Amino acid sequence: MPKPPAMGPLEWALLLLLSVLWGGAFFFSKLALHELPPFTVVLARVAIAALALALYLVATGRALPAGRAAWSAFLGMGLLNNLVPFSLIFWGQTQIASGLASILNATTPIFSIVIAHALTEDETLTAHRLAGIGLGIAGVALLMAGRVAAADGPPLLPMLACLGAACSYGFASVYGRRFRRMGLMPVSVAFGQTAATTLMILPVVLAVDAPWRLAVPSATVMLALGGLALLSTALAYILFFRILAVGGAINASLVTLLIPVSAILLGGLVLGERLGANHFAGMGLIALGLLAIDGRALRVLGRKAA
Repeated sequence: MPKPPAMGPLEWALLLLLSVLWGGAFFFSKLALHELPPFTVVLARVAIAALALALYLVATGRALPAGRAAWSAFLGMGLLNNLVPFSLIFWGQTQIASGLASILNATTPIFSIVIAHALTEDETLTAHRLAGIGLGIAGVALLMAGRVAAADGPPLLPMLACLGAACSYGFASVYGRRFRRMGLMPVSVAFGQTAATTLMILPVVLAVDAPWRLAVPSATVMLALGGLALLSTALAYILFFRILAVGGAINASLVTLLIPVSAILLGGLVLGERLGANHFAGMGLIALGLLAIDGRALRVLGRKAA
């Protein structure tokens, strides 16, 4: 049986930084969506990030990734980790608060662990992970129940879209493990997947959004797109693929436990978003589920009880 992946202090510090960068993504995208349609925001996010990462590779003397195998993998990763989830989340955010979208996104490890159990040999289901899945499902049910109980609650379809995005991220976290075996550096993978996504989303934007008919975005939106692409995508993916290579799919997906904190704070302070009590209760159950999945807290309590 292969040894399960583990993370050191550096990887946990990078995970914390990554949660801030990805929490900010919900804020930046919400600002951009005030003036631009979702597919166009996806294109801006990945295209600017790909350009920045290409310039970084060239400036540091690293070769751009090449070869059919690498680019085939980039297309798959771009589809699962960018095109599908970005499109679903951005569309969802046109109708629900960014904080709620980030809470639903926090279910990613629940999908990751089920998918990893089915598709890998070293990240299998255990009792504490099954308990975590149960708590996470209960949290999502509470979120949905709040929607039913309140006549003016958030619409169901955008919430399901955000859950669909979390599922896609779960597949991506397992799919992305192949890049370590291929010997590709995190920055090369980050460039490859954003460049591949740019190629896939461009014809969709031209056909659906007709960007030449859109008004010129305001300075606020331009700055939001810059933050979304450079901080929450280019830099964030370099960190993510480093964590994924060392810690594995399940550990990497635990970043979603921390993302709602920064997303909710930014949404409340800057955008004036307010979430209901059931949203925070649901987030609490999801958080407990993720802690159970991780297992470290349970081991600490077990040692103290002994």
